[in-house]
Amino acid sequence: MQEKWWHNAVVYQVYPKSFKDSNGDGIGDLPGITSKLDYLAKLGITAIWLSPVYDSPMDDNGYDIANYQDIAAIFGTMEDMDELIAEAKKRDIRIIMDLVVNHTSDEHAWFIEARENPQSPERDYYIWRDEPNELESIFSGSAWQYDEKAGQYYLHFFSKKQPDLNWENEELRQKIYEMMNFWIDKGIGGFRMDVIDMIGKIPDEKVVNNGPMLHPYLKEMNQATFGGKDLLTVGETWGANPEEAKKYSNPEGQELSMVFQFEHICLQYQEGQPKWHYQKELNVGKLKEIFNKWQTELGVEDGWNSLFWNNHDLPRIVSIWGNDREYREKSAKAFAILLHLMRGTPYIYQGEEIGMTNYPFETLDQVEDIESINYAKEALEQGVPLEQIMDSIRVIGRDNARTPMQWDETKNAGFSDGQPWLAVNPNYEAINVQEALENPDSIFYTYQKLVNIRKENSWLVRADFELLETAEKVFAYIRKDGDCRFLVVANLSNQKQEFAVEESITSVLIANTDVKATIEQLTLAPWDAFCIELAK
Repeated sequence: MQEKWWHNAVVYQVYPKSFKDSNGDGIGDLPGITSKLDYLAKLGITAIWLSPVYDSPMDDNGYDIANYQDIAAIFGTMEDMDELIAEAKKRDIRIIMDLVVNHTSDEHAWFIEARENPQSPERDYYIWRDEPNELESIFSGSAWQYDEKAGQYYLHFFSKKQPDLNWENEELRQKIYEMMNFWIDKGIGGFRMDVIDMIGKIPDEKVVNNGPMLHPYLKEMNQATFGGKDLLTVGETWGANPEEAKKYSNPEGQELSMVFQFEHICLQYQEGQPKWHYQKELNVGKLKEIFNKWQTELGVEDGWNSLFWNNHDLPRIVSIWGNDREYREKSAKAFAILLHLMRGTPYIYQGEEIGMTNYPFETLDQVEDIESINYAKEALEQGVPLEQIMDSIRVIGRDNARTPMQWDETKNAGFSDGQPWLAVNPNYEAINVQEALENPDSIFYTYQKLVNIRKENSWLVRADFELLETAEKVFAYIRKDGDCRFLVVANLSNQKQEFAVEESITSVLIANTDVKATIEQLTLAPWDAFCIELAK
């Protein structure tokens, strides 16, 4: 395997709307991100995954794109984008653009032409039928919307304002590749590919993910755009297993660098139930089983893992699986230590590095997310009590990740001088960047140290992974590289757990506890976590 820069990288996801507002309109923007690059450089990250900033009516917070080659006015201008790329580069930080090519906005010029002119080439850029079948939208309801102007139904697996693109159309594919090359020419560091496993869909056969043409399309994309260039490409693939992930990420396959798989995240939901039937208690045994599978079956020679707990669609890990009250800092550090020392490229979601938590939503009026609003409407119609709905949104809703970044203890957490588009979490006076930077024992410095460990220790790329048999709530594994062995241990519970280290220790790489005392007592205190090098 030829090592690439992204094998040792740590990527930081920025959700622009909520990161930093520079002009007082209550919405985060590109100049705001640029103003915080020194902070991200201090954290040490290698790249920023930038959630969509393209021109958009914002029906789904920018994942509904009206123009791929323009910037949404709320975020700034193309000049602002150029400046962000240039200023990030000065700090050795690359910008990874969010690529949304499964669908566009219904306000994209292609769709406007498609609906108004049945004879236009653009008509075939989308998927039209005279009659709908029973396919359902991920955002609830039918996946088909009747369009009066067009006189037909169009397919939309997300909002009805997000019509799905028809990847069978070769002309459409070439236009997408041209657009990708426009961004590559601007000097970006790669692409994160939104729901990319859906582009091979066959709606008449009810094939939504992993259609037979998915991998041929990706190979074609690779050859037409980023193939042969030193870029990171990561696909969002909810249904992937290790064998499928090899097809995407094996270097010989010439598709992507890596994928996001969500098998561990699906432990947040009750098996076989929609996401709103959440499972708040972490099944640590299942978590160990899943990570062990991905770490051992997706080998370094035939693919690559991504590592993450959080993103813009998920609740805060410290709130759903950690303890965001008496053990907030310690449990946040435990999850970080456990994940970042596995094989793969770690992703940090904004605010994760300071232990931001879920928001205590009280009323539906406080909710902005279209998925949550659609769920609430449907559940109310079915007679589900409002408080039960609000409980689900508080635990699992996407707005939990989207509350404004907490910079300091001033008004609006230093996010904006104006009224923020989404309420700031009321705990911002205690949980913020300024406080974290001033406290040498803060979560921030644990993340900073983990980033540095990845940069300085090449064994993290290639070392074998061995899961250890332990108490149920203890997750422990060894990374072995030749004669070198590194033991990583995390107690993922509020209770003490038995654990013995029976070998001599060479050094402590990182810990959220007094490792010597812990080992002597043969007991892990709640949320203890550490990585130690074992003697040869």
